[in-house]
Parts: sequence; structure tokens; C-alpha cells
Amino acid sequence: MSEDNVLLRVEHLVKHFPITKGILVQKQVGAVRAVDDISFDIRRGETLGLVGESGCGKSTTGRTILQLFRPTSGHVYYEGTDLTMLKGSALRTMRRKMQMIFQDPYASLNPRMTVSDIIGEPLVVHEIGGSKEIRERVDQLLTQVGLNAAFANRYPHEFSGGQRQRIGVARALALNPDLIVCDEPISALDVSIQAQVVNLLEDLQDQLNLTYLFIAHDLSMVRHISDRIAVMYLGVLVELADRNELYNNPLHPYAQALLSAVPVADPVAEETRTRIILEGDVPNPANPPSGCHFRTRCPIVQPLCAEKNPEWRELRPDHFVACHFAT
Repeated sequence: MSEDNVLLRVEHLVKHFPITKGILVQKQVGAVRAVDDISFDIRRGETLGLVGESGCGKSTTGRTILQLFRPTSGHVYYEGTDLTMLKGSALRTMRRKMQMIFQDPYASLNPRMTVSDIIGEPLVVHEIGGSKEIRERVDQLLTQVGLNAAFANRYPHEFSGGQRQRIGVARALALNPDLIVCDEPISALDVSIQAQVVNLLEDLQDQLNLTYLFIAHDLSMVRHISDRIAVMYLGVLVELADRNELYNNPLHPYAQALLSAVPVADPVAEETRTRIILEGDVPNPANPPSGCHFRTRCPIVQPLCAEKNPEWRELRPDHFVACHFAT
């Protein structure tokens, strides 16, 4: 892969949240290992899908990349600049190039602000343009995401969930970013609306040459929108490959189990295929298993899995997996 084509590089990223106890004196007694040493690249103009069960660290990964959470350790390189080393105005300048679409369109929009103020706020914060220029930009963005510019003076409660998410998309586009972290942008929407929002994101990507990190639960939708897909489990990446390669030939037992749960449109194929049912629950991220994090639920577990962390290795061209026994 050409280094020039890499927009974002994540190296050994770790984010632990401290667990404290005590009333007058807070003492750390442990840590929630939300993100536990992950590495990957995102290429310019592509969509990298990030999937996994609830609580596996997907959203924390997205927020740590944008430095909304400062990492415990590791590096995040954006066009060669290490974001983890930036502070103050330098970090603020870089944030213009990276934006986020949040999961819940009902909670992510300030109910006391008009749509014009919500979308125009990034421009005000970064001191871009006067009031007239900001209003013109807001009208342009509303039109771009499929809303009537005349709605600019309305409040969020006057819109449906799908319309609110479009407002969130417009806000993310306000500063002309290159990278957008989409944190489960469709999970709170009706199924009939999800496709509309995904189509909007694809159209905007083509028009503006955007790069997406698309975090989601819906494996079918992730396959539709993503170029490559990373699978996450309990704070670590277990597999990363091209979308078709991953769906047709998953190598990690967890990825195989996830994909076996995806419905198939063909009734005959649906009846004959084998579902992989994982036993047990996801371990506590404050006390993950030794060695491979997946070993307590893995159908092919061996003694080695408890003794040694599996190496993140490239088994096939551009197909990475973290499993001792994947072949």
C-alpha cells in the first residue's frame, strides 16, 4: 500500500478508563480496558467499517481517534501528523479536517438552538466568515443533505429522526472535512430511513471525496457501504480485510460466528447454512482474559490461547487476523 494514500494511521492505540473508589480521596483500583492496543490504516477516499458487539470499544475508538478522549498510549497519525502530541490551537486547527456524526439524532442536537445555529456553530467556533456568509453556508448545507433551506429557523423537535440525522450530517460537513467518523449513524432510525441516510452518505462521499470510519452493528449495511471491514472484540481487533474477502472467507472464529448470524435472502441457502452459536457472555473489560481475549467463548480454544496474545498478522494479501490457529 502506498504511504501517500494513507489518510489516517492508528498505531498501538490504548484507551483505559480508571476505576476509582473513595469519597474524600479518590484512589484508582483498576481500569476499564475499552481499547487495548489496536493498529490499522484508513486510506484516502475509502470507507472502513468497524463492527462488533455492544461494549467492544468501537465508539471509544472513534472518539479517541478524534482526540475527544485522549489515549492512554499509542499514536494517531493524520496525514503524517501525530494527533496525540497536539494541544490547544494546533489540535483545534487539525479538528477542522475531522468531524463526527453521532449515534443518537435526538440527543446530539441542542433542543434550545435553531437548525441554523446548530449547523453554523462549527463556523462560529473556528471564526470562519461573517453572519451573512454563515447563513449562506447553512442554506447550502441544508440543500446538500436534502432538506429545505427554509427550515433553518426551526428547532430540532420539529423534525423526524431521519431529518435530525441529516442535520447532524450537515453540521459535520460545515468545515469541509476530509475524514468523518460515523458513530452508528443509522442504528437509532427506522429501517425505511436507514437506507436513505446511507445513500446520502455515499452520494456525499462521491461529491466531496470524503473518507469514512463507519461504526455499526448492522453487518449487511456495513458490507454495502464499506470498502474494508475491521472486526472488534473486547477492545482488540481480531480481523481486517476487504469486505468481500471477509464475508466470503472469514478466518477468525469470532468473525465466523458474527457473519453466520447475518440473514440470507435465499430461503434455500438460509435453511442449509450452519449457525455458530457462541456460549457464555462477553468478559468484563475491566478484567479481560489472559492471552487471547476471545478464548473464553472460542470453539477451537487451545492451552496456548491462555498463555500468549495472538499476533496481528497478514495471512493473505491485505487480510489481517489475530488468531494462533487461523490459516
